[in-house]
Amino acid sequence: MGNALRFLYSHCCKPTAAGDSESLGPHGVSSATVGVSTLAHDLFHFDITSQVPEGLSKHVVSSKKAQANWYRKLVDAWKEAKPPPKTPEEAARLVIQTLRRHQKADVEGLLAFYGLPLPHTLVQGTTQPLSSLPDGVQFEMHTLPVDAKAVADGDTITVYVSTTDPRESAFVPGNVHAAAVRRSEARARRNFTEADALHKQIIDSGYRVIPVQNEEILAKKYRIRLRGIDAPESAMPYGKEAKTELTKIVQGKPLRILVYEEDRYGRSEMMLKKGLAWHYVAYDKRPELETWEKQARAKRVGLWASKNPEKPWEWRKDRREAA
Repeated sequence: MGNALRFLYSHCCKPTAAGDSESLGPHGVSSATVGVSTLAHDLFHFDITSQVPEGLSKHVVSSKKAQANWYRKLVDAWKEAKPPPKTPEEAARLVIQTLRRHQKADVEGLLAFYGLPLPHTLVQGTTQPLSSLPDGVQFEMHTLPVDAKAVADGDTITVYVSTTDPRESAFVPGNVHAAAVRRSEARARRNFTEADALHKQIIDSGYRVIPVQNEEILAKKYRIRLRGIDAPESAMPYGKEAKTELTKIVQGKPLRILVYEEDRYGRSEMMLKKGLAWHYVAYDKRPELETWEKQARAKRVGLWASKNPEKPWEWRKDRREAA
């Protein structure tokens, strides 16, 4: 249950800080996307426990039994939404549409509880065309900021994509959701041994809770190989230099990754021009990659400062044969 909910648990329920009363709603969340995050978390929690959030009764007029009925309807609506709401306006419209037959005071109280726009503030949305992607791209991903330790070598990076991403949100396993909720509860009780054990379960499932700007974000792990280049292995000559350069390029930055393709003027270009990677012709025959490698060769930069640098695929083959 709950796999189709956009699980935005990483942003749930921040306490109201002094001086922030104008920017935060009664639930202690801002009127920006944090309210969407908290609503998604509360719906997921209700789907597991059938409990409505504490404090809601102060902002609505109906009983807790009626509130539970709203949350059941909202859980179903959220699961059916494709893609699920991402902005405060989208979330507000889903609530208003789902609870359109309920009392106005309850609907507006619920929206205010999450810091979402009230009905009279919403304007008619406009549909904007999706930006086109380069030929060969199946989809794109937007990652969390990359940690330096995530760079394996000059052409391989481990990245994490937030489960708030519409592409990810519907496919997070239920056991991962449940472990994330239980981990948060364990940390609130200061039971860090239990929290660490639950985090290990999450990691073993291919996910991780990542701290970002004083928040914790549940994210999916991906191992990315830069397309069209082959950098020296770490143990090879210039392997460390290639890894260091790629780390400089990506460290601390959220990345836009084009799957099965790459940004025409992206990280592969920089690695080739600095002489820290080979053009991997067998996998990518684009002429610009060949040109960048030739330019680096002519300048004798990076690994091309050596007379006869060993190719990484030949190095790997020799190690396999020697094993």
